[in-house]
Amino acid sequence: MTNNNIFASASLALLLLLTTGAGALISAPAIAASAPVAEEEEPEKGPHRGRMLRKDDFAVELSIFETGVPPEFRVWVTHDNKPVAPEKVDLNVKLTRLGGVVDDINFYQQSDFLRGDMEIYEPHSFMVTVEAQYQGKTYRWEYDNFEGRTTIEAAVADAMEIGTEIAGPATLDQTIPAYGKLSLPAGAKRQVSARFDGEIKTLHVGLGDRVKKGHTLLTIESNESLKPYDITAPADGVVTQQLANSGEQTNGRTLLTITDSSVYIAKLAVYPSDYKKVETGAPVNLEVAGSDEVRKGEVTFIEPEVREDQARIVWVKLTNDNQSLSEGSFVSANIEVATIDVPLAVKRVGLQGFRDFTVVYAKVGEQYEVRMLELGKMGGEWVEVLGGIEPGTEYVTENSYILKADIEKSGASHDH
Repeated sequence: MTNNNIFASASLALLLLLTTGAGALISAPAIAASAPVAEEEEPEKGPHRGRMLRKDDFAVELSIFETGVPPEFRVWVTHDNKPVAPEKVDLNVKLTRLGGVVDDINFYQQSDFLRGDMEIYEPHSFMVTVEAQYQGKTYRWEYDNFEGRTTIEAAVADAMEIGTEIAGPATLDQTIPAYGKLSLPAGAKRQVSARFDGEIKTLHVGLGDRVKKGHTLLTIESNESLKPYDITAPADGVVTQQLANSGEQTNGRTLLTITDSSVYIAKLAVYPSDYKKVETGAPVNLEVAGSDEVRKGEVTFIEPEVREDQARIVWVKLTNDNQSLSEGSFVSANIEVATIDVPLAVKRVGLQGFRDFTVVYAKVGEQYEVRMLELGKMGGEWVEVLGGIEPGTEYVTENSYILKADIEKSGASHDH
């Protein structure tokens, strides 16, 4: 575990450098330096590429065999450099894994070797205890075979904001992406004109003014009766067009436009492969260009016709309470098409690559170790786990790349 302790110390040193200001960088070599790490001697390998364990003239070659079968132990025994018939040796191997789980493996004869009676499941990271009995003598060896494991002190992990959660059941929200623009609903724009032509005596509002329904907009003197009358706002809204001024004749034209911008419609394009997945009432998360806010809505209408590019347009109503939305703004959205409850899931943010596996890092005390996952369905921030981690396991979600970097740096791999 020497490399792991150095990592924790170096990490803490780096943290101190970052928090003590630029001046501390001058003395960085003095703070972060540590004694050179002595390279571990490569274990002796036997003719079957297994680890050789020797005591006096007795030797055991312990190999992990996984060609065409799940990983298993196979053992060849020699005495005075001569092969020993496997039936003359009683052998037991115990694998003590992180968290105290012990795999107890016994052996039986097959051909000229002893074969373990259980699969060596991933990760191949454990303390190995080997006990052999031969000609009335007992031989015992113990060694570490760690991979994908590191140690980080709690204070350093907190400073690096390494966050964890517990693996367990989750609800997967499966979504499809969609894109579109904001539009005003029908009737949002009201054009104001005079019922009886005449001269505009008073213009009570100006461009950009907000009005309520019934608010007086203009006073007109009728050309026929020469009597004044008022034109009032037909609805709440904002004056978005002013097309006339005091002293002018109305002449049957539009004088003002009042726009109600309290509600917008996000019109989203859905393409043929997803037509059948989207239904009215489906929840939608939306982001409008220029804003980091995630808005929630639901599908209120699906247009029956398709566009020239074969997209079908889906409507989502958005309220504009803070008046931050604008007509024509681009919208990106995720439309929920299925909700699936699964018994075991992890957060996708915690996933990392290790060898040929997708893994998360399980946490036990101050130690962290890979868990090779068999994954199922994905939805939202979650991914279903079919195997590789036990329910209730604490695993890293935030900043798992720190663990990946340290483990890759150590370069440790298991015996074969």
